[in-house]
Amino acid sequence: MHWEQLLSLRRQGDKGKRLRKEQDDTRLGFEVDYDRIIFSSAFRSLQDKTQVIPLSKTDFVHTRLTHSLEVSVVGRSLGRLVGKKIIEKYPYLAEIHGYHMNDFGAIVAAASLAHDIGNPPFGHSGEKAIGEYFKIGNGLRYKDQLTEKQWQDLVDFEGNANGFSVLTSSRPGNEGGLRISYATLGAFMKYPKESLPKKPTSNIADKKYGFFQNDKAFFSEVAAELGLIPNKSGPDIGFERHPLAYLVEAADDICYTIIDFEDGINLGLVSEDYALEYLIKLVKDSIDTAKYKTLQTKEDRISYLRALAIGSLINDAVNVFVENEELILQGKFPYALTDKSKYKAQMDDIIKLSVKNIYQSREVIEKEIKGYQIINTLLDKFITAYNNNLEGCATNYDKLLLKVLPERHQLERENLYDRLLHICHFVSLLTDGNALIYYRNILGHLD
Repeated sequence: MHWEQLLSLRRQGDKGKRLRKEQDDTRLGFEVDYDRIIFSSAFRSLQDKTQVIPLSKTDFVHTRLTHSLEVSVVGRSLGRLVGKKIIEKYPYLAEIHGYHMNDFGAIVAAASLAHDIGNPPFGHSGEKAIGEYFKIGNGLRYKDQLTEKQWQDLVDFEGNANGFSVLTSSRPGNEGGLRISYATLGAFMKYPKESLPKKPTSNIADKKYGFFQNDKAFFSEVAAELGLIPNKSGPDIGFERHPLAYLVEAADDICYTIIDFEDGINLGLVSEDYALEYLIKLVKDSIDTAKYKTLQTKEDRISYLRALAIGSLINDAVNVFVENEELILQGKFPYALTDKSKYKAQMDDIIKLSVKNIYQSREVIEKEIKGYQIINTLLDKFITAYNNNLEGCATNYDKLLLKVLPERHQLERENLYDRLLHICHFVSLLTDGNALIYYRNILGHLD
C-alpha cells in the first residue's frame, strides 16, 4: 500500500480527483468529514445511547456520544504524532503532494468520531439482541428466503457494518449519504471483509465484518481507490486494513480501557484502592508525586491518573505503529497495536477487573435484559407490519404502526433482505430512550 493513495480525498460520486495541494487549508476535506459526522442526526443520537450503564440517570457516566468525542481527541493525537513521523520518512508526501502531519490527525479524528455511529441501543447487547431475533427468535422464519451471506449479516448484526451504511447509504435526493472522503472511510473500516467466511484467520482484520451485502459494491470501490490489499479468494471479499484503522482502533481501546474504568470508580463499582494500584502501574514513569499528594478528592486523583495513563498509552501506540509501519503497509501486521503494547499486561488487568465489577454488575445486567426485550419486540412488530404491507395483507394495526415510522424509513423495499435490514437499521438508530418509548406505546402503556 502507498500513503499517497491511502490519503485519498475522493468522495462518492466524484468524477475527477481531489488533489491535496489544491485544497483550501481553511476548509480541508478531511476536516469537512468531521463536520459532516458531528452534525448528522445519527451522531446526535449517541447522546442517549449506552456506553457502559444502560438507561443510566447518573450525570457522570459516559454515553456513546461523550465516548466518541473522547476517542476522536485521542485519535487526533495519535494521527498527528504518526503523521509527523510519516512525513519525515516520506518527504515527497509534503513536497510533491502537499500533505501535512495534521492531515493524518484529521482523518483519524473523523473516523474515530464515527466509530460507534452504527451501534444500536443498549450497547453491545443491542447487537446481540438483533442477531438473536433472527437466530433463535421469530426472525428465523426468513432464513430459507435469503442467501447464506445475507443471513449471516442478520444473525451476526454488526455495528461496524451498520456504521459504514450510515455514512454512505444513498436515499432519494441524498446520494452518497454523508459523502465522507475515502481516506476517512478507509480508516473507519476496522474489519474490511464481508460476514462470511466468519473469522477465517486470527488476523485482527478478520475478527468481525465491516459491510452488509447491499454495501459490497461501494465498499469494494473504496478499497480499490485506496489500494487496500485483497486477502480473500474466490467470491469472498476481504482486504488488509487501511493503516490508519489501527490508530482508530487504538484510540477506542485506550478510551474504553481507561475511561470505562474511571466510570466504574466514580460509580463505586471499583474501589479507589484498586484503581490506584492498577493505574499507578501505567504512570509510574510520568507521575508527579508532589502534585499528586496535593489532590484532595477521589475524583481529582483519578482524573489526574487517567490523563497520565492515556498519555502513556498514546505514546506507546505511536511507537508500535512506527516500528511496524512497513509491515502494516505490506499487510503483514495481523495484530491490534495494543496487542504489542509494553503495557498490555496492565491493560488486560484493568479490563479483567472492569468485566467483573462493571460490565457484569447487577445494574448493567438487569438493564441489558430490558434492552433485549425492547429490541426483540420492536423488530418483531415493525418487520411484520412492513412485510405485510408490501405483500398486500396489512392489518389496520400494521398500518397504524407504519405511520409512526420516521418518514425516511417509510420508503418501500421490494427485496426481503433489504426490508429486514431496513427495519434493523431503523431500530439501530433509535436512542435508548426512544426505543423504550416505542416499546411502551406498542404494548399500550398509558404512562
